[in-house]
Parts: sequence; structure tokens; C-alpha cells
Amino acid sequence: MLQKKRLIMQEYANDFVFRLKDLHINFDKYKYYPRDEKFNSAIYDSDKKMIFSTLESKKVDLDEVAYISNSKIHFVEEPESFYLGAKYIVLEIPDDKHWLRDLKDEITIFVIIAFVFMTILGYFLLKILLKPMREALHLLDRFIKDTTHELNTPVTAIISNIEMIDTSTLDEKLAKKIKRIDIGAKTISNIYEDLTFLTLNNKIISQNENLDLSTILIQRIEYFKTLADVKKITFIPYIDKDITIFCDKKKIIKLIDNFLSNAIKYNKINGKIEVILKEHYLSIEDSGKGMTQNQIDNLFERYMRFDKSVGGFGIGLNIVSLIAKEYDFKIEVISKLDEGSKMVVKW
Repeated sequence: MLQKKRLIMQEYANDFVFRLKDLHINFDKYKYYPRDEKFNSAIYDSDKKMIFSTLESKKVDLDEVAYISNSKIHFVEEPESFYLGAKYIVLEIPDDKHWLRDLKDEITIFVIIAFVFMTILGYFLLKILLKPMREALHLLDRFIKDTTHELNTPVTAIISNIEMIDTSTLDEKLAKKIKRIDIGAKTISNIYEDLTFLTLNNKIISQNENLDLSTILIQRIEYFKTLADVKKITFIPYIDKDITIFCDKKKIIKLIDNFLSNAIKYNKINGKIEVILKEHYLSIEDSGKGMTQNQIDNLFERYMRFDKSVGGFGIGLNIVSLIAKEYDFKIEVISKLDEGSKMVVKW
């Protein structure tokens, strides 16, 4: 902008010097300082002292050639001859800011074009970069679905056949072997249910109905007794009768199973699990390791595991949180290190 203005003001300066020269030559005839409506001007001597000025600006920088000050554009010229003793002449014109508005418009247009271009470019680059990841996730998803499907039939058959065996008629060694098979099969079955829930949850429509939660809870405690017996853990149930809940049966069982499974996993030998069921209230409390506040804060994150020695994938409690969100259950976790943990569900 200054470069363009400088060319214009150079023309003004040439005209002004010509008029200043005329005044210098004819000073004895007239002493009228040359003025022009297009610009203001001033003349300074070699000591940079002002001789005469029509400038609006009070301060002038004679060391510059063209500059902006107080919304004014100044141009400094040194004529070849010191007409009227002037070594410096200064011209001043107003800065109309048109250049700034034009610049802002140009920058805005450029930014919009650049943003659109980078967005389109970024989208296609992202698709290219994420393609291997998408394919890997797709393969993993297919692998999980195929694996869980193949696991279901043999695990169900093992559990069903074991339940039909009367272990009281078997000798002690064989009974222990059958019990270990039962524990392993139920562990695999629980993992299978978790994986199935994660892979199919978005595709399954909940079949909500009024359920006898008291009966379901007693059945699930009975189901997990085999696992609890390994660590000599005792269940202490306080279950009110005829407690009902409107929910999908598979999902409420999944919620209960995860709480009971964790209460067994993280419990101590000869520990206990207290199960309380009242109207709109379920509590499962163990006497195990307990948790810190930081662990409680991250408890329901997927793949979060605090003790890798007990196995699992860290997906159980994440499933619990998904079920709780669907049915607006409120889950409260109370835990102290080395004293145990208490899971409370309210609805």
C-alpha cells in the first residue's frame, strides 16, 4: 500500500517542489506558501527545524520515506536545492483504510478457500490412512463373531451335560474333575456372553417385560456357587420376595452376572459376598481387595483392568454401564482398600 501511495505522493512532491522553487525565485513579489487540497505539507531546514507547516500531525519522522502515523500517510522528500532553506519537505494525506478493508476481504476469501481445500484434502487423506485400521477392525469384529458363534454350542452342551450328572454318586476325585470342568465351562460361557453383547448390542432390540428379579437373582447366585466354592467364598443373601423389574431378561442377567463374577474374582479366600435385594434396590458387597478412588473413577471404562492376574478383558463393567444408561439405573460404588467393594443399583 505504501509503495502505491509513494508513487502518487512522489508526483505531488514534484509539483510542490516546482511551486516552492517559484516562490523562492519570486519571494520579493509574493510570500504566499503553496497549498493544495489534495495534501498538506511542511518544510524543514538542515537542522530538522520546521520552517512552515500545514500538517495536522505534530510530530514528523524525517528519517523515513513513507510511513503511517495517526491515520495519516506521510512522505518525506529531499529536493536537490534548498528552496527557502528547505532541506526536507513533508507531504501528508489521510489514510482512508480502503487498503485494509480490501486486505481483510482478500484474507477472508483466502482462508475460506484454504479451509475448504484442506478439509476436502484431509477427508480423503484420512480415508486412505484409516483404511488399514478399518479393515483390521472389520477382521477383528468378524473373528469375534465367528469365535463366539463357534463357542456357544460346545460350551452350552458341556454345561448342560454337567448339570445332569449327579456328583454325589461319583468318587471324590472324579467329582473334583467334573467340578473343574464345570468352572471352566461357566467361565468361558460368561466371556462368550460379554463378547456377544458387545458385538451384537446395537443390533438387538430389547425384549422388555415384567421380570421376577428375586427368582432371577437366586438362580444366578446358584449358578456362580461352583466358582465361589473354589475360593471357599460364602454367599449371604437377603432377598425380598416378589421384587419385579421391567427390563430385558438377558440384560438384567448380564448386569447381575458381572457384579457376581467380579465379587468372586477380586475376593479373598474364605471371603463372603452379601447380596441384598429390596424394592428398587440391589446391593452386592464383597470382602475382597477394594479399590482406590482413582480406580473407582475409571471403573466403567472399556478394557480397564486393575489386576491382570485374575484374567478377563476389562469389558464386563463397561457392559454394565451401557445397560444402566439404557434403563436409567443409578449405580453407586463404595469401596475401601483391603476391606472390599459394594455395588449398589437403584431404579
